[in-house]
Amino acid sequence: MSVPEFTITRTFDAPRETLWRAWTDPTLAARWWHPHEVTTPAESVSIDLRVGGSYAYLMIDPDGGEWPATGEYLDVREPDRLRFTWVSPDDERGDEVPVITVDLAEAGEGRTLMTFHMARHPDDRGSEHGVYDGWTEAFEELDGVLASSTAR
Repeated sequence: MSVPEFTITRTFDAPRETLWRAWTDPTLAARWWHPHEVTTPAESVSIDLRVGGSYAYLMIDPDGGEWPATGEYLDVREPDRLRFTWVSPDDERGDEVPVITVDLAEAGEGRTLMTFHMARHPDDRGSEHGVYDGWTEAFEELDGVLASSTAR
């Protein structure tokens, strides 16, 4: 039986170090760790960036619904790889929780190729509240953050 998974690959118009900061700085992460029309309050984001460290954040939808997420860092290799679990705080799947791997590679001319891979979660694009589409929208939000002078 194969493990459900999906991959999203994007090239961002920013240096790899800037993308690394966007993934690891709580203030920057709060600005894009959510789909469109959803917010992540800056005070909800915590990051303990080390193997065995954890992170947490809260997404709030326009109707006031709350979507908390948390996980543990499994691999931290600045500035090119992060690997971490991604769950709701009350998730009880044990070792079967989704694992995200983010690889950042220099793409020339100050750009970065990001490969985002999620294992243990199906490619659910097009479904209501789908994880694939949620992350795709978050990366569109990240484009906006990177375009602002405060991310550089």
